[in-house]
Amino acid sequence: MFRYTVIAIGKMKNRPLAALCEDFCKRLKRQGNFDLLELKDGDVESEGQRILEALSKRSDARIYAMAEEGVTRSSQKLADELYALQGRPAVFIIGGAYGLSDSVKQRADALFALSPLTFTHEIARMLVCEQLYRAVSIQTGSKYHHV
Repeated sequence: MFRYTVIAIGKMKNRPLAALCEDFCKRLKRQGNFDLLELKDGDVESEGQRILEALSKRSDARIYAMAEEGVTRSSQKLADELYALQGRPAVFIIGGAYGLSDSVKQRADALFALSPLTFTHEIARMLVCEQLYRAVSIQTGSKYHHV
């Protein structure tokens, strides 16, 4: 059983992206333990403080900070990495429009880049939720992930 949390800054304003994200969140909740925590936006430092406060309640989790300087992973590699956690929770942090504070990046166990391309934080949130669902699908042998 997996335990994944996405911590994201701000509300999704783009309705089609919000609908896609909600769909993947519902799918993840049906499969196991999934949470999406939306934090109020502000400047990078105040957002960072709110993120660190939320992380203080998740001390046993592996923390992934979404950052352009992070390491990219294939979907299969991400699925394998999450499976290797053996039920340990994983938290994925998505900053606001101006990224993440250095203090959040330093707190993370891994910096994770979705792509060398730059995405809006709303697109990043939808992609993270989709990739988490894909990872679960890979782990369970679902037909969602085609090889």
